[in-house]
Amino acid sequence: MSKKKLGLNTICTHVGEIKDEQFKGAVSPIYLSTSYEFLDVDVKRYPRYFNTPNQEHLSKKIAALEHTEAAMIFGSGMAAISTMFLAFLRQGDHLVVQNTLYGGTLNFIKEEFPKYGIEFTFTNGYQVEDFEAAIQPNTKLIHIETPSNPLMTITDIKGIAKLGKSKNILTSIDNTFASPVNQNPIDLGIDMVMHSATKYFGGHSDILAGVVASSHEHMERIWNVGKNLGGSLSDMTVWMLERSMKTLGLRVKAQTKNAMKLAKWLDKNEEVSKVYYPGLKSHPDYKLAKSQMKGFGAMLSFELIDGIDSQQFQKELKLIKSSMSLAGVESTMLSPHLTSHALLSQEERDAIGLNNQLIRFSVGIEDLKDLKHDIKQAINNVKH
Repeated sequence: MSKKKLGLNTICTHVGEIKDEQFKGAVSPIYLSTSYEFLDVDVKRYPRYFNTPNQEHLSKKIAALEHTEAAMIFGSGMAAISTMFLAFLRQGDHLVVQNTLYGGTLNFIKEEFPKYGIEFTFTNGYQVEDFEAAIQPNTKLIHIETPSNPLMTITDIKGIAKLGKSKNILTSIDNTFASPVNQNPIDLGIDMVMHSATKYFGGHSDILAGVVASSHEHMERIWNVGKNLGGSLSDMTVWMLERSMKTLGLRVKAQTKNAMKLAKWLDKNEEVSKVYYPGLKSHPDYKLAKSQMKGFGAMLSFELIDGIDSQQFQKELKLIKSSMSLAGVESTMLSPHLTSHALLSQEERDAIGLNNQLIRFSVGIEDLKDLKHDIKQAINNVKH
């Protein structure tokens, strides 16, 4: 069967599975060996080379989902993005990067790039013209994140891809928040796409992983750096990730449906001063999001009105967990200024519009009425 003719849930379930030729089991067997034959074999397999049977086959599923020629699985999202950056940037090169960005990525750039002599410029905004204004003669890569973490800004993917091609600059994107269920940047012209697979790919808050997907040519370059940095993933976790990805389409669509309804409901709540969700028509980038996303995603953020303690509100939640990560089947909330963006100064957070009343909401698959009830009772308990 051609992968292009398969539906989303069929790709999630079947592409990249390893057939159990010996016992005819329904699921992929797991190969835990860290040592393989090297004489008279087509492939010399070694875990650090990202080519064990489970690694190799799951990469095919990821590539099929992101419409790329190839993919690689890493030990974390940061292992994935740092390897990608170091594969295409060297001393004297320049990176243009979005200012509304995951805090870990931002911190990596600020702390590590100066050691390598790599220059970088954070944009003043997230419009195409902001990126164009930041380009320098030695710019080699433009990196974006859309929807962004945690303010859900939307960047014009096709516009950035066109800008990059016009200047002979490579482009990359963090597609974690949307997932391939809701957005396929490669189809819009982006060169490389990465994910923290800990999030929607894993989906059950029990896997740490990252992925990069692109052309064979780009992935070969990433592999050459990756095998030296050693950021590969154990095959036990690779097998767990494949199992989780079988329900990726079902999970994300259910979560996205819940998020849309909750965003509208929160937007009408008098204890909430602002809601950040690209599916709301009041969102400044709603039309752009609608044009490049198949669904608006399951992530949103909202600000509580002054007078309602955001931390105490989260302590009062009974069903929704106050938790550091996101994208699990369970709903979670956190305060970005204490977690994902804690490494930024108050001035830096203020500059991107991230205040201490902001709460990031990762919407799960629970019944909508139960999530609404939990938020209501938490607000009432803080008020009284």
